[in-house]
Amino acid sequence: MRTSLDEIDITIIDILKENSRTPYTDIAKRVKMSEAAVRKRVDRLVKAGIIRRFTIEVEERRQVHAIVLVEVSPTASNPKVAEQIAGIRGVERVYEVAGSSDIVALLAGDSIDEVNSSVDDVRGVDGVLRTNTLVVLKRWK
Repeated sequence: MRTSLDEIDITIIDILKENSRTPYTDIAKRVKMSEAAVRKRVDRLVKAGIIRRFTIEVEERRQVHAIVLVEVSPTASNPKVAEQIAGIRGVERVYEVAGSSDIVALLAGDSIDEVNSSVDDVRGVDGVLRTNTLVVLKRWK
């Protein structure tokens, strides 16, 4: 089921992305609607899968982050390689992408040595042709 979003839905989503604990009454004031109308919209967005979860952001435990761009061999299956990479210690997210790379993996560790070990494990996955690792120097958002 595909739900179309209007400007109010988008504003509600933006408010909740900034702080998922924002009370519906506060959201209602900002979008000039009743609290009940906001609650119904949020429920609809959840049921439609547009809002998948409400979460918190905590201070990062792991201090070293890296982005690994992975090129997959033409004879290998991208989904299978991505699945294997997702199981490696230190890998936080894996994306299949379009462009010069086939897969992007986001890694984190307590030290550069730990992240480097994870990168070595990614390189060891059958079907990985080459990698390009970018070490994150500073996070802006």
